[in-house]
Amino acid sequence: MLTLPNLLTLSRILAVPLLAAFLWWPGWPTGYAIAFALYVLMGITDYFDGYLARAQGTVSKLGIFLDPIADKIMVAAVVLILVGTRDIAGVHVIAALIILLREIAVSGLREFLAQLQVSVPVSQLAKWKTTLQLIALGGLILAGALPDLDWIKLAALVALWGAAALTVVTGWDYLRVGLRHMD
Repeated sequence: MLTLPNLLTLSRILAVPLLAAFLWWPGWPTGYAIAFALYVLMGITDYFDGYLARAQGTVSKLGIFLDPIADKIMVAAVVLILVGTRDIAGVHVIAALIILLREIAVSGLREFLAQLQVSVPVSQLAKWKTTLQLIALGGLILAGALPDLDWIKLAALVALWGAAALTVVTGWDYLRVGLRHMD
């Protein structure tokens, strides 16, 4: 069902390789600036695909399936590229790793629970985690576009650690729900 909301979601998935390509060369501020603009556009389409699906009454199983996958693909790609380019380096890699591990674990847990026909709704705290995570990654991309403004990278790294902390809390919340349904 290729509705406008689903096309927006698919566009986010298809844009990930382009986003990664612009981030591939550290020290190329223009590439990072283009990547930041693309990242912001992807964030806007993430908002509008859900908004339009609900407003038009076109929420679909395909959209419900693809939307979280698009988010996770984008986050994982940006984290991996930023670690590879050393925009996330040293001890900060631990925060990035916490975020990636939680995404994988929660995805697996949701798949397991879906087989049991148990739905785990996204909590408000998880939404804040996602917001902080997206701000942190966007800030790190912007820091590559504006390398003379050190405070942007510092603020982004603080946000990354805040997202990692919320990641642990929300991951534990999901795990507690999942453990109730395991033998």
